[in-house]
Amino acid sequence: MHDIRLIRDDPDGFDAGLARRGAEPVAATILELDEERRAVTTELQVVQGRRNEASKAIGKAMGQGDEDAAEALKAEVAQIKADMPGLEERERELSGRLQDVLLALPNLLDPSVPDGESEDDNVYLRDWGEKPEFDFTPQEHADIAPALGMDFETGAKISGARFTFLRGDMARLHRALGQYMIDCNTRDHGFIECNPPLLINEEAGYGTGQLPKFGEDLFRTTDNRLLISTSEMVLGNSFREQLFAQSDFPMRLTALTPCFRSEAGAAGRDTRGFIRQHQFEKVEMIVASLPEDAEEELSRITAIAEGLLQSLGLHYRVMALCSGDMGSAMMKTFDLEVWLPGQGAYREISSCSNGGTYQPRRMNARYRPEGSKKSEYFHLLNGSGLAVGRTLVAVIENYQQADGSVLVPEALHPYMGGVTKLEPAA
Repeated sequence: MHDIRLIRDDPDGFDAGLARRGAEPVAATILELDEERRAVTTELQVVQGRRNEASKAIGKAMGQGDEDAAEALKAEVAQIKADMPGLEERERELSGRLQDVLLALPNLLDPSVPDGESEDDNVYLRDWGEKPEFDFTPQEHADIAPALGMDFETGAKISGARFTFLRGDMARLHRALGQYMIDCNTRDHGFIECNPPLLINEEAGYGTGQLPKFGEDLFRTTDNRLLISTSEMVLGNSFREQLFAQSDFPMRLTALTPCFRSEAGAAGRDTRGFIRQHQFEKVEMIVASLPEDAEEELSRITAIAEGLLQSLGLHYRVMALCSGDMGSAMMKTFDLEVWLPGQGAYREISSCSNGGTYQPRRMNARYRPEGSKKSEYFHLLNGSGLAVGRTLVAVIENYQQADGSVLVPEALHPYMGGVTKLEPAA
């Protein structure tokens, strides 16, 4: 959501900001709707004021015995009452149209975001660790994992494509990863653990910006609720329609939840293996921050995600997303891409972003600065810490052995009940 006052003050600058995302100019349309809406609102205020004046004047005229004046005033009040529903409906219509235009627009980018058209234009920032060396040809996880308990066939038989059934130590390793990540966030970094609903209403979907743009990627229930595609949707909305004190910040929330995506926008991509599933688990980090602290908080959550990968001994790189690859609700994003030796490629495993005031505006979530009577919007940040399924894939491919077994990273040993290696079925 955008501040209409900023668009009024600098329509050309607003359109220039949208142009960086490849979006068409829309400020003129917004201002035209806004001007018409404001004119109708002003007209409503004028006629409401006149109705009140005339109503008072009726009693005065009757008290003075001027029946003709009283009748004329009554007729005027009746006409105003007859006209007002039409004006009110017009105001609602224009407000709705303006709201629809604003809700459909992406966030404006931070000036530091590099320009570009696609992921090919993202900018390398740094990496950590070394690519593992093998004395055999490393395989993709989709070839190794079935013998270790990653059952693609049963998942597809029960639920269809992009569903997987995990068994035995593979299921335990998946669970261990999620528990390890959430423990690190709460124990080491002061996040408050949450266990939120997995179903939300449409209003919440609009609040964090998944609606209206990404409606086709969301699963709906028969009563029109939405299955969350990320716990950002529920953790972020936990701040909605609230007024906070400056002393409340920063507020840091984390959750390990199942997530659900129809992947309508990714048809034909990653159909093999465990990379892109309709159902997956992810540890999410959400930070509500004062605007002046948001850059530091973005660096902090990025460092937390990096620390998890480092503790698991997984080589990765950090990329600054360009303007053409940025999520629509975000103003600045760093992607962490883990190395998968079986694929011989880097794959995204975490995105850490600052959405600025975009989501709080949509959710009417504010704070009051100390010493001020006026409320303002805070910044909302999010980061994956980490995507559990993709981390499982990275562990399988990076810790694979020539005999088809997979070593368990040392950091996960306390969670595995003595299991230090996944052995293929005989």
